[in-house]
Amino acid sequence: MKDIRAFLASLDWETLVQQVEREAQTQMAIVGSVNVGKSTLFNALKGAEISPVSSVPGTTRRPVKERLGPFLLVDTPGFGELDGLKGVRIALRDAESSDLFLLLLDGGAGLRRTDLLLYNELLKSGRPVMVVLNKVDLLSKAEMSDILAHVEDRLGTDVIPISAKKETGLPDRLFPRIIEAHPALAVSLGRALPTYRFQAARRLVRNASTFNALIGAEPVPGLDLPLLLSIQVRLVLRLAAVYGQSMTARSAKELISTIAGGMAFRYLAAEVAKLLPGVGWAISGALAAFGTWTIGQVAIRYFDSERSLTPHRMKQLYRRLVRWRSVQDA
Repeated sequence: MKDIRAFLASLDWETLVQQVEREAQTQMAIVGSVNVGKSTLFNALKGAEISPVSSVPGTTRRPVKERLGPFLLVDTPGFGELDGLKGVRIALRDAESSDLFLLLLDGGAGLRRTDLLLYNELLKSGRPVMVVLNKVDLLSKAEMSDILAHVEDRLGTDVIPISAKKETGLPDRLFPRIIEAHPALAVSLGRALPTYRFQAARRLVRNASTFNALIGAEPVPGLDLPLLLSIQVRLVLRLAAVYGQSMTARSAKELISTIAGGMAFRYLAAEVAKLLPGVGWAISGALAAFGTWTIGQVAIRYFDSERSLTPHRMKQLYRRLVRWRSVQDA
């Protein structure tokens, strides 16, 4: 525990807090041809009608930019009425500051020439591009399967089927893939979209736990501890940002010290396990993943309760989670 406290004291907390706050400024742009459902998807994500929706092509005549906390969604004007690259580049001007592009296609129309031009231009940006096939509620299973196969073959990438109008495929397909494509968006999406907050938090915990499982399996005792703690510190700071909780360096340090303090024995057990080659390394990795998961769960409950949990209650919660997980694994 002494080594843990010494490491936590040595961290540049102000810089860490600032880095996570920068992640909260990550932006995503929804782009696509006329009448593919950009505004409908925009409104479904936001949970309110902000961008005008109509069945008449070209309803959005100017860029609609709505700030969701630190997150910016951009519904670009359709450009089907414009020719070739000229229309593509006009649309991209409104989205050029985004960190991730979501290219929306019309499931009924399939892949059009303009869609292909736009996809190729987006790739030139060097930023992640996700392709989403909308309006699949209007297709039969066989039709959807054929269209998906065709589009994926032409673009050489996976395509995510959704229905923005019915809001199907958003929480279980689209949302996880957005975070996978650009992990920093978990902070932005979670903070800005309360409906998806718990999903974002859970994804952050899962990613950190998986990563720490690999680090924890490193065979040299003590070598992994600083990196494990660094990832756990960043996880807690990111969860705070997801829940819109502002944290000073001091409060972050106190919170993480409280949670990590209840895990000193498990840190020690993981390091001792490394002395047994093979099986011991696997045990150490499992303990590192479990410890990270537990820290994440305690932090989620702490922020979900608007930071009303006392240190004593957090330690009780930690012990309850350990018992619950032990029963689940039995």
